[in-house]
Amino acid sequence: MRDRASYAFALVSVAAALDLQGDTVKHVRLALGGVAPKPWRAWKAEAALKGRPATAESFRVAAEIELAGAKPLRDNGFKVELAVRTIAAVLDELTGERA
Repeated sequence: MRDRASYAFALVSVAAALDLQGDTVKHVRLALGGVAPKPWRAWKAEAALKGRPATAESFRVAAEIELAGAKPLRDNGFKVELAVRTIAAVLDELTGERA
């Protein structure tokens, strides 16, 4: 995600792979960019999703679990909610439910 035409780099980025068995998350991999000095593997979110239903609610909860311990600096606190929303949106898109 980035502000439209304002920056040449993403404020938050998400790389994701999702393997479903029916409507259940069989396997998931998540990494975040733009939220730490180096790419951030979202281990907690991955663990929270494995075996759970592939729903928008499950995706949001897993993202919130991942970012629960985030300690933003003075001027980047907005990135926590942006990361949560971006993780959930990317996973939702991977399920094919949204166009």
